[in-house]
Amino acid sequence: MAVYRERGLIVDTGSFSVGWGTLALINAGLAQGKNRSGLNWFLLSLLLGPLATFLIVVMGKMEEKED
Repeated sequence: MAVYRERGLIVDTGSFSVGWGTLALINAGLAQGKNRSGLNWFLLSLLLGPLATFLIVVMGKMEEKED
């Protein structure tokens, strides 16, 4: 966990990482609730963060496949 000063503010990168990872887990749950791949959205959320959340919320629910 790195702590450094930037423009007079103390930035804790460990807390940032925990928050970003938690958001990715939440996004995976949201995606599964809309019949989408939780793993794919988890990985995408690690890259896009809040933008992925917006995309999941805006996208409609997928139809369930009938075998």
